[in-house]
Amino acid sequence: MTISTIFFGTHNFAAKILAELIKNGSFDITLAVTQPDRPAGRKQDLEIPAVKLLAEKNNIPVAQPAGLSLRGVIPFPDFYDLNILCQYGNIITKEILDKSKYGSINVHPSLLPRYRGASPIQSALVNGETETGVSIILMDEELDHGPILAQKKMNIGDDDNFVSLSAKLSYLSAPLLVNTALDFVNGKITPGPQNHDQATFCKQLSREDGKIDFNKSAKEIYNQWRGLAPWPGVWASWENKRLKFINISPLPLYKGDVGRGYVRGHKLIIACAQGAIEILELQLEGKKPMVAAAFINGYGKINGAILR
Repeated sequence: MTISTIFFGTHNFAAKILAELIKNGSFDITLAVTQPDRPAGRKQDLEIPAVKLLAEKNNIPVAQPAGLSLRGVIPFPDFYDLNILCQYGNIITKEILDKSKYGSINVHPSLLPRYRGASPIQSALVNGETETGVSIILMDEELDHGPILAQKKMNIGDDDNFVSLSAKLSYLSAPLLVNTALDFVNGKITPGPQNHDQATFCKQLSREDGKIDFNKSAKEIYNQWRGLAPWPGVWASWENKRLKFINISPLPLYKGDVGRGYVRGHKLIIACAQGAIEILELQLEGKKPMVAAAFINGYGKINGAILR
């Protein structure tokens, strides 16, 4: 039996899922729906979604609706078996959720009902969680609310960041999704309801979420960096400019004035309420990224300055 499937997804995580579906051979991906190409980075070069690149490589038709409404934009077939969604980034209406024979399955990188919403991986890291996982759910009209088909846990390493944890979760998710979808379509799985009383939520991130409060501990700030690098990144204000910290390391035993920068040889250290963070690589607003030693050579007056 071949399962005719429409895939909704955009980023690298979703592309890993799509690759596994293609590799398996049991799924006929009739259409890939993804976000439009958009300008990104300092040069505003057009960024093509990872799902689009993979779909085109495998001769899968691609649709890129610009708005939330998909009606009349996507060439849905009259009959097909399944929708599969992962990191799509737009709301799917009930009409579309219910259009396929078996409904719509979503891959969500958290242990639902915890961290429903747009930033589950980032939020788990920022909050210092030591365990996460992936949930495969049958979608309903509410956000990450539908009954659970399968879940799998994994530990979060002390130095995992968004990039590394996303990669680990994608490798965990891909085979789980394929096996779960096959079992569900073949009637081997009965969806189980989530415990909605235990639900927690995470929001769409913005640049302001990356602003550092040096009244927090070094560990808390390091966790913030782990979750928010490379985007939106973590930053502080210095001389009325945004100073972005691309790579940092915690110094839990260091003592100094909160928010003050200390130059120690080729090292740049900023004290927190408890401990400090060493800045390994940084970028001043309007300038190129540089390692700490190069920044100190050009901006030595940061020694003793207070960052906000």
